[in-house]
Amino acid sequence: MRALSIGATGMMAQQLNVEVISNNIANMSTTGYKRQRAEFQDLLYQQERHVGSPTSDTGTILPSGVQVGLGVKTAAISRDDEQGALAKTDNRLDVALQGPGFFNVQLPNGDTAYTRAGSFQLAADGTIVTADGYPVQPAIVIPANAKDVVISTAGEVFAYFDGQVQPQNLGQLELSTFINDNGLEAEGNNLFKETTASGAPTVGVAGQTGFGTILQGYLEGSNVNVVSEITNLIQAQRAYEMNSKSIETADQMLQTITQLR
Repeated sequence: MRALSIGATGMMAQQLNVEVISNNIANMSTTGYKRQRAEFQDLLYQQERHVGSPTSDTGTILPSGVQVGLGVKTAAISRDDEQGALAKTDNRLDVALQGPGFFNVQLPNGDTAYTRAGSFQLAADGTIVTADGYPVQPAIVIPANAKDVVISTAGEVFAYFDGQVQPQNLGQLELSTFINDNGLEAEGNNLFKETTASGAPTVGVAGQTGFGTILQGYLEGSNVNVVSEITNLIQAQRAYEMNSKSIETADQMLQTITQLR
């Protein structure tokens, strides 16, 4: 009774689908979060009559054959890189990316991670860091006596000081892009790491060809569409119920067999 195992694979697939959707909804307010989507593939097929097999000695062949599918499996969980809405914060160290690119972040072990969450802060020595205290690369230090900080659309960081008319250039924020953003490995805490699937990063400056621009005083919100997620959740729930119904039907058929005299 293959229907039992086939229905089970369908239920497990829809359970994963619900988990992915639930994670999207949970992160609807996460800065820079990109919604995820579960993708599925059909499993192997049992060949009971092979397509193209000869059916006679005169050269006739089987036009369609008999292939019985064995269920479904998870193929991938991909990310939707659509731009999230920009929210105005008026915080001088909040920066949003408009277009492709990631900010570069140095991890405690020296590795580089990548993020689109531009809610930056200052460390005790004035270094621009993430909410977890990881330095943004290249390192930029804001002097304690700076009365204002301005970040241009190209990522140049300027500081104004008392008694000076012209601002002082403190450094340049750099961005990284990848051939395959979906190939990045999610590390949590709004961070991603390079993999062989993502390819090596291309480092550049905001506003250059292939790179987005930077907007100071804004944050990029999650690109989760709650209405779409709720709709997908209902569809996944109904698909789960239908798969459970196929298992129930197979069970009733087995019960009928056991009652034969």
